[in-house]
Amino acid sequence: MNIRLAGGCSDRMFESTLPFGEPDLMRASAFRRYLDESARSGQADSMASRLSTLSPSLMLDLMRFEQEGQQSGVIEVLAAGIRHARKLLVHLQATDRVVPLTVFPLEHLVHCPMPMEQFLALPLGELSVLHVEPALLRPPGDRVQAMVGEPAHYNALGPVLWELALRGPRADLLPEIAGQAAYRISPGLNLRMLELSGSMAEAVARLQRDTRNVREIALWPGFDAERAMRLLNGLYLQGGLMVSRTHPAATNEGWTGSRTQ
Repeated sequence: MNIRLAGGCSDRMFESTLPFGEPDLMRASAFRRYLDESARSGQADSMASRLSTLSPSLMLDLMRFEQEGQQSGVIEVLAAGIRHARKLLVHLQATDRVVPLTVFPLEHLVHCPMPMEQFLALPLGELSVLHVEPALLRPPGDRVQAMVGEPAHYNALGPVLWELALRGPRADLLPEIAGQAAYRISPGLNLRMLELSGSMAEAVARLQRDTRNVREIALWPGFDAERAMRLLNGLYLQGGLMVSRTHPAATNEGWTGSRTQ
């Protein structure tokens, strides 16, 4: 399913609750029908107006994967929103339901109508992006209180990005950090909110001291090519990855960082 960029679909339409307090999430098939009907109805002008609030550079960023014959995944979309510091509402298909995530890059928050523990327990590798639009919800403390969601539905963004990087659909390096490069963790990066242990904690400690390329990281205990690239994607999304194209270690000996090589 290709990414759909549209407007006029509020988070609140997904926040009715079942008797036990579980979110009543829309079925993916019904959501697709909603998008198709909106496109056929007189909502086209309203959708164009909503999309005009996204910068042209962000629009190009969101669409570039499809222009290259690929699909935009959750990590690619979230990375674009973070790079451009834009609040986004991303509708994700999880099994047969749609989960809306609202991302607030400047506030380092994410809003989800289901408990975050429940969201992270989903098969994250199977998530697909159905729809992206400018966020309607506001972060806690915003003066437009009518547009602020339930406080319990807001969570720190960093740990969510980390889990999506390690367990989400994308297993290759993001384009921004791929190619002939060497990597190191930025001094002062705060990773205390992440649950680091074992070989992952050891790898992070090594990258805080040394600059290494993907091939070297993939040979560390507990690592392979995919885990190395997921680690680097995760650190990039935390805003703490230094990427050098000129460091002596910035040679992968012709290796592009793809799992297929």
